Amino acid sequence: MNEQTWYRGNIHTHTTESDGDAEPEKVAAWYREHGYDFLVLSDHNHLTLLDYGNGRDGSLGPLMIPGEEVTLPLDDDGVPVHLGAVGIDRLVEPVDTGDVAATLQANIDAIQDAGGISCINHPSWKWAFDHEAIIKTRGASLMEVFNAATQCNNYPIPVPGFLSPSEIWDNVLSAGVPIFGVASDDSHHYHDFSPDLDNPGRGWVMVESDELESESIVEAMASGHFYFSTGVFLGEFKASPDQISLKIRREADSIFLTRFIGRDGTIYGEQVGREISYRPTGDEGYIRAHVTSSNGLQAWTQPVFLS
Repeated sequence: MNEQTWYRGNIHTHTTESDGDAEPEKVAAWYREHGYDFLVLSDHNHLTLLDYGNGRDGSLGPLMIPGEEVTLPLDDDGVPVHLGAVGIDRLVEPVDTGDVAATLQANIDAIQDAGGISCINHPSWKWAFDHEAIIKTRGASLMEVFNAATQCNNYPIPVPGFLSPSEIWDNVLSAGVPIFGVASDDSHHYHDFSPDLDNPGRGWVMVESDELESESIVEAMASGHFYFSTGVFLGEFKASPDQISLKIRREADSIFLTRFIGRDGTIYGEQVGREISYRPTGDEGYIRAHVTSSNGLQAWTQPVFLS
């Protein structure tokens, strides 16, 4: 993987076309001004389109990939089941079956029929559902492991029955269901900035792609050719069943701890430093790396499946 081929993007963004507080053009401008290469406007049950091209000259905006947040239920009652639809060619109408797993599957299928890939969004928001529902589904490419909006319960706590997204992810992977993790903004608020607002710039993906083009970016994400971050950047990342190695870009005086995590969320190794590697034994089931800086920023790599 080469640093020059990585593109930064956000795939979960709201505008005034649903419950965001800025118009689509203003939202795209914010991401352009802050160095993003691509953006998905994912308004609730609405396909918001901006024809900005790739914006590489800085005059227009980031590459706009068509998207939507397929949102259920349609009222305030019931379990919130939200799926990101990335790279769709038409609006996806939500399907509610009355059962969480069946509803997830019906909408995953609908997103695929519309030419897109699906992302299971914020499963721990309102403690909506966990791995038991997700492992009954097939075909979802992505799930949010970090959602920067408030009340999404991103961090593990030792209370039975209340699982963080990262714990859910490990349980899904351990059950043999391949799905790639993402971080996203789920941004709604662009005028005032505060820890209790859903602001942009807090979680993103870094995609390895041959070119900055919608189909190429979506295909790369569907194949797991990306990592995700809240502020830690990787200068190099190489992964195979024989060895996983990464180099972390320098960030002032930060110290970095990397944990290598496998089946059932087991930590199989941890190292401090900017250049690290791990040789799997083959017994881990899968291995993924989670980097934490001494300033609280994070990065996650995708799992390497060993069996």
